[in-house]
Amino acid sequence: MKKHIHLILLISNRAAAFLHLVKLNKALADADTTIALDPNWEKGYFRKGCILEAMERYDDALATFETALKYNPQSSEVTKKVKRLSQLAKDKKRAQEVENLRSNVDMSKYLESLKSELSEKYEGEKGREIFSFLVETMETAVRSWHQTSKVDARVYFFLDKERTETEKYAPVVNIDKAFESPHTHSSCFSFLRQYAEDSFSKAACLVAPKSIISYPQVWKGQGIRKWRHGQNDGFFVQLESPVLRILWFIPTSNEKGQALCRDPEVLDITAHEVLPRLFKQT
Repeated sequence: MKKHIHLILLISNRAAAFLHLVKLNKALADADTTIALDPNWEKGYFRKGCILEAMERYDDALATFETALKYNPQSSEVTKKVKRLSQLAKDKKRAQEVENLRSNVDMSKYLESLKSELSEKYEGEKGREIFSFLVETMETAVRSWHQTSKVDARVYFFLDKERTETEKYAPVVNIDKAFESPHTHSSCFSFLRQYAEDSFSKAACLVAPKSIISYPQVWKGQGIRKWRHGQNDGFFVQLESPVLRILWFIPTSNEKGQALCRDPEVLDITAHEVLPRLFKQT
C-alpha cells in the first residue's frame, strides 16, 4: 500500500463521494480498483460493502464486509455492518418464505389421512369428491385471509348434481349473524339442518372467523373443553357429513407485514363444535 498510498486514498475517497451522490456503478468501480491496488486493506472492502448495501445486494455486501473483518477483526464499524446485514439477510429470506406460503396454498398435504378415511367410508367417487370439496373450501378461505385478512362466515354445501333443485338451493349460505347469541345460533342451526336435508346435500363445510363469534366461544371452555391452541386470531373450518364430522382451527398471524395462515389444527369436535350436527348420522 505504501507505494500507491496517495492513489489508493484518492480512489477510495472518490468511491465514497460517488456513493454519497448515489452514482453507485462508478462508486463500485472505484471500490474494486481500491481493492485491486491493495487486497489487504480492510477499508477497500468496507467501501465496497457499503456500496453493495446501497444497491440492496445484501448477500454480496455481507460477504464483502466479512472479508473486511478478516483483515481487521477489531473494527467495530465493520462488525456492526456484519450484524446488520446478517439480520437483513435473515429477514429477506423469511419474507420470501412467507410470500411463498401465501402464494402456494396447498391444504391437501395436511389432509392425507382424511382422504384415506373418506375413501373407506364412501364407495366409488363420493369420498374423493367430498375430499376435493373440503380442500377447495379451505383453500378459498386461506386465500381470502391472505388477501384481505378476513373470511366471511359461511356454510358451503356439496349439492347433489342430480337431485338438488339448483334454482332453489345455492351452494353457499351466509351465516354472519349466527353467532351473536344462543338464540341466533339455535335458529341458524335449525335452518341449516333443514337446508342440508331439503337440498339433498352430500356434505357441508362451515367457515367462521373467531373474531365474530360471541356464542359459542369454544376457546373459553374448562376441563375437557379447555382450549389448548393459544390466543391467536384465525378461523374455524367444520366438515359435516352423514358419516364424518371434523373440526379445524386455522391460526393466523401477521408476519413481515403480511397476513399469514398457519397450519390447520384438528380440534376435538365433541368439545369445541361451532355448530351441532347438520346431517342425520348413518
